[in-house]
Amino acid sequence: MKEKNIKEKNDPWQSGMAKNITFIVTKDCQLACKYCYLVGKNEKERMSWEVAKQAIDYILDNEQDFREESVVWDFIGGEPFLEIDLIDKICDYLKSEMFRRDHHWFNSYRFSFSTNGINYDTEKVQNFIKKNRDHLSIGITIDGTEVKHDINRVYKGNDERGSYKDVVRNIPLWLQQFPNAGTKVTIASPDIPYIKESVLHLYSLGIKEVNINCVFEDVWEDGDDKKFEDQLMQLADAIIDGDYFRDHACSFFMEHIGKPMDPKRDNQNWCGAGRMLSIDAAGNFYPCTRFAQYSLRDKKAWMIGNINKGIDKNKLRPFFTLDRCTQSKQECIDCEVASGCAWCQGENYDAAESSTVYQRATAICKMHKARVRANNYYWNKLYRKLELEGIAKEEAEKQMKQSSNNINC
Repeated sequence: MKEKNIKEKNDPWQSGMAKNITFIVTKDCQLACKYCYLVGKNEKERMSWEVAKQAIDYILDNEQDFREESVVWDFIGGEPFLEIDLIDKICDYLKSEMFRRDHHWFNSYRFSFSTNGINYDTEKVQNFIKKNRDHLSIGITIDGTEVKHDINRVYKGNDERGSYKDVVRNIPLWLQQFPNAGTKVTIASPDIPYIKESVLHLYSLGIKEVNINCVFEDVWEDGDDKKFEDQLMQLADAIIDGDYFRDHACSFFMEHIGKPMDPKRDNQNWCGAGRMLSIDAAGNFYPCTRFAQYSLRDKKAWMIGNINKGIDKNKLRPFFTLDRCTQSKQECIDCEVASGCAWCQGENYDAAESSTVYQRATAICKMHKARVRANNYYWNKLYRKLELEGIAKEEAEKQMKQSSNNINC
């Protein structure tokens, strides 16, 4: 692939095999994003230092239950940087305790953040970044053009003021500190007409990698899949004709998607719920943040323990038996374009007819199939372009060699 000069999506740290432990440090946020799955955000529930410390002590005390070679300490909200003082204290304690205990995670850890970027340039946040720079991953969410971003990412309050200008001013500083960072873009029904121009706009800001996903919730209207496919094909033309593919990446276009999957050989679960651990402000443990009450519309929280009693492994058993076939309809198992069709375990649980994690939500089905059609168009066009470039290069080299021979004669 390197000789063809195609930029590939960056691999996750430690190939995504690290233990992911999430602190829900606050349920507050400056924004009220319209597509946000966190339906229970509020200003009251904020994690205390005492809860955070007790959670850390439990995890590090039980090293035998956390055998992964590496760890990602993830901080979310709401907006995590609203609690930068607490986060700074947590990270200092984690570093000192992992060192003091000679824990196997010492020097094999990351602190990870997904932020709205509004207070990224504040003194406290910047001091934290300087102190922890070698162990940090920070993603700023910017949805594209100002129009696209401000459709959904609006401030709390009645005026629904957009946040684009307050975010984009911090992008140069962010990219200076994290040159290879990618941004995450979320697509819901109203966003579809802005996909192409938004991705190109993010490229123009200096962002090399754009990770986009369609929301898993059942929000899609009739005809959205056709509009979606059209936008992706226009984007494909722009990326290929403009040579962006050489040093930019967009997660909508990936070679491995849109193929049938063998029920035995390709039966792994897409989602990592159950292998992760999430901790809320009250010290409750969850298999993923999406199972906390503030993330759920219709179901009760799925708690697997707390900082006082530890993890109840019996409550984790259903997640260890999950695979593609145990939660999918036969139609999904036999689908000719199954590869790359994603799901969220928390959304499966929330949308299910009963309190089960074994019923896969399929609202995204038609959008995945539209993506596959556009993806096939993208790769067919790209490889045709590269083939023609190769032919042209060979012809040019042949002519140069012939000219050289004529001169020597």
